Amino acid sequence: MAAPSRPFYYGGQALIEGVMIRGRTHYAVAVRKPDGAIFVRTEPLNSLLARSKLARLPFIRGVLVLYETLYLGIKALTLSAAVAAGQQPEAGPAVVWPVLVSSLAIALAAFFMGPALLTHWLGGLLPNPIFVNLAEGLVRLGLLLGYIVAIGRLPEVRRVFAYHGAEHQAVHAFEAGAPLRPEVALGFSTAHPRCGTAFLLTVMVLAVFVFAWLGDPPLPLKLLSRLALVPLVAAVAYEIIRFGAAHIYNPVVNLLVVSPGLWLQQFTTRRPDPDQVEVALTALRAALKADGLPAEG
Repeated sequence: MAAPSRPFYYGGQALIEGVMIRGRTHYAVAVRKPDGAIFVRTEPLNSLLARSKLARLPFIRGVLVLYETLYLGIKALTLSAAVAAGQQPEAGPAVVWPVLVSSLAIALAAFFMGPALLTHWLGGLLPNPIFVNLAEGLVRLGLLLGYIVAIGRLPEVRRVFAYHGAEHQAVHAFEAGAPLRPEVALGFSTAHPRCGTAFLLTVMVLAVFVFAWLGDPPLPLKLLSRLALVPLVAAVAYEIIRFGAAHIYNPVVNLLVVSPGLWLQQFTTRRPDPDQVEVALTALRAALKADGLPAEG
């Protein structure tokens, strides 16, 4: 199957014993059930990005994509957890919103507020506020890497990371116009330049430069600025990732934008087995079919 010429990029997320693929108009979830069968659910996106030209403007679209990705991700994760456990697959707003809000609060506290608190005392010791912000950025990166490595030791998370690799292999196969079969997809890389892992790394690095412009303000203002500027940092990071994916063969762009994200994915992906790739391809075919595209195996 030849991938159609289009500016739209398919992508997804690893789930518990499954994969979610986001298409142009729909998203699809495929999860391996306890009996070995594959559960599939496809739903319309109803994305503001598809309904509004304003929402597709650079930087604005980054914030909206981040919100929609977080919401869909939590919804799909909740659904997959139920299916993998043999329970009723339900994931309504009453379930998703509390998880989303609490997850965001924990992430902001751990990766933005925490490093600012830990390094604020350096303001009186270092000669330049830039060094304080650099130290904060290093702590932030260290926390991110440490967290990824730590959870990667858990057997359950290692399986999620394997599905992450399977998702990338499925998307690679589609973008290469290759047959959507496990034995074919397994030959592709488990890393992908548009991965959310690359986005996280870009956010962490970009935050150092953005926060450096603020100098070393009083602690309350510093903490407030970290929260207030996260959407801006995320929006710029999204545009950088898009630019990198579109110019991956430019050696400078590849070195500065693409390669660091690919390097980090060695910690967030694992080599999947054929059964896991089968699940990823099932999700991809369901998303393609819902978008009205050929989805032959």
